[in-house]
Amino acid sequence: MIHYFEHTTSTNDLARGADYRHMDVVWAGSQSAGRGQRGHKWHSIEGENLTFSVVLEPHFLPIVEQFMLSEVVALALVDTLRNYGLEARIKWTNDIYVGDYKIAGVLIEQMLATDHIARTIVGIGLNIQQTDFPDDLPNPTSMRLEGAEGCSPREVLEAFMLNLERWYSRLVDGDKDAISQRYNSLLYHRDEPHTYAYASGERFEATIRRVQPTGHLVVEHADGTISAYAFKEIEFCLPQKRRR
Repeated sequence: MIHYFEHTTSTNDLARGADYRHMDVVWAGSQSAGRGQRGHKWHSIEGENLTFSVVLEPHFLPIVEQFMLSEVVALALVDTLRNYGLEARIKWTNDIYVGDYKIAGVLIEQMLATDHIARTIVGIGLNIQQTDFPDDLPNPTSMRLEGAEGCSPREVLEAFMLNLERWYSRLVDGDKDAISQRYNSLLYHRDEPHTYAYASGERFEATIRRVQPTGHLVVEHADGTISAYAFKEIEFCLPQKRRR
């Protein structure tokens, strides 16, 4: 069920309430404290984009496989954009890009039980109609800027939920290898040399080869050595790139 609010602090915080159950959606026209990955704030103009959270209850999924949920959500977003003629890629871990521009971000928060996942809150920001962005965002875009005009936020949300339910059902059915293969096939900059930075700020050149089931990014360094990195251990170095 979709629950709409004109304004809230954070849909992820609101979705933690016990009244919301599996596949419920908390959608807000605007947020005063919307969060992105790495502690960043999510910027969105009221009424022009989607800012929402989905509640999942994947009790069947072992804690060690929790990254599968990131894969399922990212694939649902890619398929939703494809519904509107946009070809998207997944920037590890689960930012969504069209070309070299970020169109969506995902923040997943897990509530863990002893040996399984009790509850998952999936926060999503998807740019739909917005064309003017803050200058401190390096490379934002929207469905409208990419040529998919006239899309209403509710229509896009309903399309996303259909895609999420389809990919989630495959996860429930145990089709994990196919999910991971599809996720890996859509990785942004896979098999292409690119510049990355360690948490210290030191930069290096490497090539993405795959993402492990644990969520670790496997890269090949310029000298041929292979390393696997966890979230926040390295990040992409992205130049300022604006849609005109």
